[in-house]
Amino acid sequence: MDTRRLILVLIFTFSSFMLWENWQKYNQPKPAADTVAATQAAGAAPKPSTTLQPGAAPGTPVVPAGVAATAETFTISTDLLKATISPQGGDLVGLELLKYKEHDDKEKTFVLFDAKHQYMAQSGLIGDGLPTHRSVFKRVAGATTLADDAQELKVRLEAEAANGVKIAKILTFKRGSYVIDVAWEITNGSDKPLAPHAYFQLQRDDVVPAGETKMVSTFTGPAVYTEANKYQKVDFSNIADNKAKFAKTADNGWLAMVQHYFVSAWVPKDKTPREFYMRKLEGSNAYQAGLIVPVSEIAPGAKSETSVTLYAGPQEQAALKQIAPGLDLVVDYGWLTVVAAPIFWALQAIHSLVGNWGWAIVVLTIILKAIFFPLSAASYKSMAKMRVLTPRLAQLKERYGDDKQRLNQEMMKMYQTEKVNPLGGCLPIVVQIPVFIALYWVLLGAVEMRDAPWILWIKDLASADPYYILPVLMIISMFIQTKLNPTPPDPIQAKVMMLMPLIFGVMFLWFPAGLVLYWVVNNVLSIAQQWHITRAIDAGSKAANDAKA
Repeated sequence: MDTRRLILVLIFTFSSFMLWENWQKYNQPKPAADTVAATQAAGAAPKPSTTLQPGAAPGTPVVPAGVAATAETFTISTDLLKATISPQGGDLVGLELLKYKEHDDKEKTFVLFDAKHQYMAQSGLIGDGLPTHRSVFKRVAGATTLADDAQELKVRLEAEAANGVKIAKILTFKRGSYVIDVAWEITNGSDKPLAPHAYFQLQRDDVVPAGETKMVSTFTGPAVYTEANKYQKVDFSNIADNKAKFAKTADNGWLAMVQHYFVSAWVPKDKTPREFYMRKLEGSNAYQAGLIVPVSEIAPGAKSETSVTLYAGPQEQAALKQIAPGLDLVVDYGWLTVVAAPIFWALQAIHSLVGNWGWAIVVLTIILKAIFFPLSAASYKSMAKMRVLTPRLAQLKERYGDDKQRLNQEMMKMYQTEKVNPLGGCLPIVVQIPVFIALYWVLLGAVEMRDAPWILWIKDLASADPYYILPVLMIISMFIQTKLNPTPPDPIQAKVMMLMPLIFGVMFLWFPAGLVLYWVVNNVLSIAQQWHITRAIDAGSKAANDAKA
């Protein structure tokens, strides 16, 4: 196999890799519009398994008669969040992230929890007559905006259960944080001890968020992490088919709902027993993923409290690491994590110096190009030598075209005489491929690129170039590279290679500008290196021919 064919195989392999992933994503069923309202009030509270309750199992939760599907909501504002809370269950049914903009409309604030995706954070209690996420609570009067001199804002909702049991749900919002503490306070006014459980769940449909395209697609769905089983992503389709595999019980770990750039996650206190569950709601495309934790037994007249941390915000890796072990893995680089993690660290370090993510990408590309210069130089030298030999290869093919065995023998003889390795231009490229793919995932997954400007018309490195200038520059740079490479002796192969820049350029029209910027800079540097090396090889060859003459 000659150099050109191997390069062609590598290009098609990388293209197939991206297209296959996106084919899987975009074959998911779309939601029926009339299921949204019905789903919001659907779903009974889960029953804990006996693994979390050595004694008698609590009964199925009773939904009070006062349930209202259209309970009046109210909003809470902090420096980072605007949360919409429903008295029904005290659920978080809306969540605006004030520092981020919508993908399609930069005039609007980004909304994570919303009715469009049936996305919300719910919680309730499991036990005879105890309130669930479908019960109606009464809000206790209090502030709805975080005061300038305050570090946290508490929201309290109360309800009464059977036999004099009093329940309060307390949500604590914090300044400068996307963390919300959700606590249940239970006062046992009955004459019997209580041993309830609390559940915390995330509900969402299976529709990918705005910004996903057929060329750029990431995982959307629930995920579980435990120390024993590590990070486990679960496809919605497997939940629907009852084929989902994930850790069911542990005394550590968390449960999350993941989408591009953002995540919501329930994180119980360490060493607290927990049971994970996932299910599809009947008659809709909505899913619930949650966990159940036990509440310590409450004697008559006593009070107890249990709380779980909810994180709902951007996938900022440094912040996620501080909240829970392994939570930063939602920024998923797959098997290339060992390569991608240092690349992202380097990108952050460069950004701290230059102050602009676009220029950080440019500088990182230059550094990577410098690191791989010896390999690139070997590749370009090999291709330059092959370029010199191209006319002689064409003559051999014309002379021995009908005798393949003789043709191969003469070609190998020429390679040995001229000390040229036909694979020398490809092997260095193969070594660099894991690094390039890792950088691709870093630039695709970094929420820091969202709404980050570069220069002039590039206002968001996470969105496609609005005027397609970068993709056009990439096509031009790839055409120049093709011209610098040796022309394949096979005319059909030569035409295919000339079409590859156009094919790739069309694909990159929908890629985030940050990714295209990387490829353009990389191509320009490659052209400079290749032109310099090719000119030196051509000059040397000409001098040798002149000396022979």
